[in-house]
Amino acid sequence: MEFYFFAVIILMALAVSDLMVGVSNDAVNFLNSSIGSRVAPRWFIMIIASLGMLAGVTFSSGMMEVARKGIFHPQYFTMPELMVVFLAVMLTDVILLDLFNTFGLPTSTTVSIVFELLGAAVAVSIIKVMQAGRGLSAMVEYINTSKALAIITGILFSVAIAFIFGALIQFLTRLIFTFDFHTRLKRYGALWGGVALAAIIYFILIKGSKGASFITDQTLAWIQTHTLTILGMAFLVCALLLQLLQSLFRVHVLKVVVLVGTFALAMAFAANDLVNFIGVPLAGLSAFRAAEAAADPLSQLMTALQQPVRSNTGLLLLAGMIMVATLWLSRKAQTVTRTEISLGRQEEGVERFEASSLSRAIVRMGTALGMGAQRILPDKVRHVLSRRFDPARCRQAAVEESERPHFDLVRAAVNLMVASVLISLGTSLKLPLSTTYVTFMVAMGSSFADRAWGRDSAVYRITGVLTVIGGWFFTAFMAFTLALLSAFAIFYWRVPAVVGLLALVGTLILRNLRIHRRRESVESELDVFNLRKVKDMRYAVDTSFKHTSIFLERIARTLEKAYAAVSACDRSQLKLLRNETKKLELWANIIVANIFKALRLMQQADIETSQHYSRVVSALQENAESVRDIVLRAYNHVLNNHKPLLAVQLAELGQVKELLVNMLDETSAALARRGSLPTEPVEQTRRRIRKLAAALNRAQIERVRNETSKTRLSILYYGFLRDSMQIAEHTLQLLDVFRLFQEREERENSTAER
Repeated sequence: MEFYFFAVIILMALAVSDLMVGVSNDAVNFLNSSIGSRVAPRWFIMIIASLGMLAGVTFSSGMMEVARKGIFHPQYFTMPELMVVFLAVMLTDVILLDLFNTFGLPTSTTVSIVFELLGAAVAVSIIKVMQAGRGLSAMVEYINTSKALAIITGILFSVAIAFIFGALIQFLTRLIFTFDFHTRLKRYGALWGGVALAAIIYFILIKGSKGASFITDQTLAWIQTHTLTILGMAFLVCALLLQLLQSLFRVHVLKVVVLVGTFALAMAFAANDLVNFIGVPLAGLSAFRAAEAAADPLSQLMTALQQPVRSNTGLLLLAGMIMVATLWLSRKAQTVTRTEISLGRQEEGVERFEASSLSRAIVRMGTALGMGAQRILPDKVRHVLSRRFDPARCRQAAVEESERPHFDLVRAAVNLMVASVLISLGTSLKLPLSTTYVTFMVAMGSSFADRAWGRDSAVYRITGVLTVIGGWFFTAFMAFTLALLSAFAIFYWRVPAVVGLLALVGTLILRNLRIHRRRESVESELDVFNLRKVKDMRYAVDTSFKHTSIFLERIARTLEKAYAAVSACDRSQLKLLRNETKKLELWANIIVANIFKALRLMQQADIETSQHYSRVVSALQENAESVRDIVLRAYNHVLNNHKPLLAVQLAELGQVKELLVNMLDETSAALARRGSLPTEPVEQTRRRIRKLAAALNRAQIERVRNETSKTRLSILYYGFLRDSMQIAEHTLQLLDVFRLFQEREERENSTAER
């Protein structure tokens, strides 16, 4: 029994670890709407969510039965067999959730735990029927197929239901309030808020009470008997209270609804998902205690796990406190949060995902359907819809861009209300719906209804949604497979298998932590370029100087590394540089987007300045593309194992590289200090590069003639030469444009002084 005692200790330790990685993943579910709408300071939102989680854990007792008997029939397993299942599940769960958190993809803790239980139970069932000499068809006796199918079906249906209801409720709500909702909110905002809050009270306090650890059977029976009365009173009280707060204290009704909804969704999350983190360890503890009480603990069947259970409220609150601490301290939770907010934001910006063939096809189909619907609808109806769904009608009241929310309070309220209702309904039916699936698809449905997926962003947003959904199916497959293999290993190798898997978990967590830090570093670099607040033209020009300086300095370093890598035929370094060039292209696009923001500030009299800016746009993009071509050409050359460049070719290209890097560094330094811009020295360097390139061209032609340089080498050589000249030309163009900006500012300053 010593091994199983230590197994219980390991399960409890893994429960704490799973609580932390699980909350890091699932914080996205209840934080995104309030954070994305900027309903309150972040610290206040976190306090509200923390209180909701502490309240919600006390409602999760009934859900704990899913881990005990929801997927398999415990009466056919002994305690040692169930310990194998539980250990395999928890080890797999920590690995999978931490992996998804690292890459900022919200996945489903419910799906992972369900398929892990299924995979591990199937593995042990296969072993049992084989030892008994029976066919694999007998395995179904051990698996609770009806309950497992009901859970899986509920999870899959919840995806479609959440998207449809999110889109439908958001469409109707926006039709009533429009984007310019402040006037209409004064008229009937309290009634709408009363309906929303009454729905929360009904589904969480009434339906959710079935699983509460502190509510007696008599209290539960009274609540169920007086459901309509409580629901009606909740609506009247909430509507009246909201109207008083709005009329007497100028309280924003939607802010109240969003904050209460954040509390409600955090509560629903804790009630529904706590089983995913501690349900299995608690089931393991129950199995160990039941075996200890038996005469033959190692062969006693676990019939005791079939009995209903009410978890200890103190233990649930302890788990809740660990979840709250993780919510405040986890950096990975913020990474996951950014993914959903970026996919649902109303404003344009840098898209996290690239377009795919499938997303393009979906957009084309959706566009065709939309155009068909427009032809069917009467002109008057189209005009009304266009006016009510036009975000531009409320932009005159928008704050500075640094303070602008990603979406407004109307959509935030709908996201929270619909998601909390659906999740709480699932909890009341003891179906562990995926909170991630529900909240994510509700958010995507509401953003779709709000026309946040415009023609310029739809392909990228849909790619993001498909990536997340694809990750969900990957979660199910990997959870089942890894848990099955882990269960086989633990069953046959016992202690060595557990120690090896624990070592693997620790190694992967440390590795994922390093990966996450690198990703955070990349995100922080992008934040340098995100010009969220455009005060005036001078501020925009100053920022453009700074950003272009950083951009040119990074190009110089990339060229140096590319030359060294192609000289050494270093394929791994060139592969890293290929990713670096993608980052440079993204930087260029962000700077260009910032320039367009500045252009919107210009008056008609600034036509000369706007023309200069267009030259900056062209030069930035050309430089990024030239560096990309150099690195990609070198990478493909080395990847395909072609002959390395001749020594004389490396020496010649080294001369070009040195001149170009010096030119880039001089220009970058000049732009950074905004002093006297050295146009003439840079022009001289550019002429030297052109003159050198002409001489090198003649030398290379001679090598082609005498066949010392084969075709592949010539392609690589000429590509490096041509793109280097392009970078020199466009760098000089950037410097010249910024010199004109500087001269204009000096003239304006001298005029103002006079």
